[in-house]
Amino acid sequence: MNHRSRFCELQTLLETLGDVWRPAPFHVRKPEWCDQRPGLAAAVRALSDSELEGFRYDPSGAAAWLTSHLPELTALNALCELPALPTRTLPPADARLDWTVPGRKREQIEAFVAHSPKHDKPLLEWCSGKGHLGRHASLHDQVPVTSLELDPVLCEQAEMLAARAGIRQVVVCEDALSATAQSRVHDHTVLALHACGELHRSLVRNAPRGGAHAYRIAPCCYHRGAGDFYQPLNPLASLSLDNRALRLAVTELVTAPGRDRRRLARDQAWKLGFIALRNALEGEIERSFKPVPPDWLRGDFQDFCTRLACREGLSLPPSVNWHQWENEGLRRRDEMARLELVRHAFRRPLEVWLALDIAVALEQAGYSVRMGTFCERALTPRNLMVLADPAV
Repeated sequence: MNHRSRFCELQTLLETLGDVWRPAPFHVRKPEWCDQRPGLAAAVRALSDSELEGFRYDPSGAAAWLTSHLPELTALNALCELPALPTRTLPPADARLDWTVPGRKREQIEAFVAHSPKHDKPLLEWCSGKGHLGRHASLHDQVPVTSLELDPVLCEQAEMLAARAGIRQVVVCEDALSATAQSRVHDHTVLALHACGELHRSLVRNAPRGGAHAYRIAPCCYHRGAGDFYQPLNPLASLSLDNRALRLAVTELVTAPGRDRRRLARDQAWKLGFIALRNALEGEIERSFKPVPPDWLRGDFQDFCTRLACREGLSLPPSVNWHQWENEGLRRRDEMARLELVRHAFRRPLEVWLALDIAVALEQAGYSVRMGTFCERALTPRNLMVLADPAV
């Protein structure tokens, strides 16, 4: 199936099933689909804790189980089945590379380079950080690399690492969203490994006039820089995505350590406990919930709620049974996790639609485009990659 057809079919199904994935159980305690699909609601509520825990970190297993209760997922999941991109064999990494790169990041870089076809054109590493990817790709392809990064501290570290490795790496300290930065893509092969949101989208928007030789893009964090609503990259797009939907596409926790999962569960329970307390005092209506400073979650539940109440202008009574509301948060978090299992079945379809938006836009800019995976999702859930090469 070509990218345009896959994009349009996926879009149609997502629009049809919007009533299931759009309401976020954190904000909407009982989504309307619970009444419209009572069998599905009963099935998720009947899951044991161990089943729920297993499904939460096993997207494939969760999708298979949910399909028996939501048959429409069969066609949706089929459209998300993408092949692994062709790979090339790379020689063993040179000792000159910086082996202080964290192991998981190093594996992602190696996979990205192995799935990037070689060209003789110079490389442009987009949003480069310390330039690890650029050094790796330059060494293997034997071409010079320019690494573009906004943070001057990271730029300085990249220059030192390049000098130590003896690699032809020019580090440019510049805002990737500036016109000057965009002009640097001309006649380069552009590498963008997990450049967040608008940082990778800006490359695609500039593609018709930028003059890049080729693009290798592994997108990430689609909500960054999007504002309240996503602005599509190609005119075939009609699916409206707000910031919550964009965040849904990147909430998978396959790679998160157990301690991070437990902390996230507790943090959610505290937030839901505060919401329950606030609703009891002011009435149960949907309100926005702004991000909470990490320091506020390092104390106890009472301290957390007291700080939030001050921020939100909530007047607390003289006496509050904090234990009761903390337990209520835990109970609601358990309820939310079951309902979110259904919503989470749409994370990959939304992510594939967003990546296909990139692929279709680059085709319309005149490139020959391939899209697939460059590593297993256990290494990074953001394992989609778009290759755009000169049209044949």
